[in-house]
Amino acid sequence: MKESRKIVIGYDGSDFSMQALDWAMDEAELRKLPLTLTHAWRWPYREVDGGAKLHLREAAEHVLHHGADCARACSMIAEVATDLYGGSAAQRLVELSAGAELVVVGCRGLSFPARSVFGSVTATVAAHARSPVIIVRGAGPLSVPLHPGPVVLGLMNTTADEVLDFAFHEAALRHLRLRVIHAGHPRLLTWGVAMASLPDPDDSSRACQERLNERLAPWQEKYPEVSADVALTMSAPNEALRAACAEATLIVAGTGRTARRTGHLGMITGSLVRHASCSVAVVPS
Repeated sequence: MKESRKIVIGYDGSDFSMQALDWAMDEAELRKLPLTLTHAWRWPYREVDGGAKLHLREAAEHVLHHGADCARACSMIAEVATDLYGGSAAQRLVELSAGAELVVVGCRGLSFPARSVFGSVTATVAAHARSPVIIVRGAGPLSVPLHPGPVVLGLMNTTADEVLDFAFHEAALRHLRLRVIHAGHPRLLTWGVAMASLPDPDDSSRACQERLNERLAPWQEKYPEVSADVALTMSAPNEALRAACAEATLIVAGTGRTARRTGHLGMITGSLVRHASCSVAVVPS
């Protein structure tokens, strides 16, 4: 029997995971799916002290059950489950992603020590998860702006259909605009005797716009309620997407084609995961 899909949230009781829990509850309600809170704990010493180890496990249970109680009290989710795991948090989140619609994790910030923890858990989950992963920025309750920003999608020629579908779906669920950014430098040309004349920049932009509209057409048809606009820029992709963070609610990117094989995200996605000032969704290709 096929396991039902669910939203999975990595929860440790911190302010950062509380904000991630807010996001995960929204996703579970919007998608009408059950929610699973998972908390990983690990005995940090080589010597086994049965009593102390039991107390540590009980403390982990208390943290997990408190989060589940909060989710039940503050949402209309039909089913809230808990998963207590003795071992690596990253490993457990990757395991649970196989039966998940979405995995949500919090981010502790951008300081150097936080980035070290962040890199060892969150980036590992984002690179190896079987489902999309949303990395939620900030601490404490999730703010609700009067005019939330758009969902932003960085679109390249190699962007997988799964990434487009996730971006359109998320915009539809949240009733947000979708801003599609296509960034890149024009090709460098080498002067030579037989070189053809330089192409007209306006013609090149129009041709690029037509190709992008053609690529987006199936998703516009599938999600007619989503208002999508395409922004062409000659900035480097990293710069363009990080600039878009200032107003975005969520930025959506793919893992890259080699992530599962190499264990590393693509350069652009990896940069967003580490440096974006808004929440980031990483969709496996």
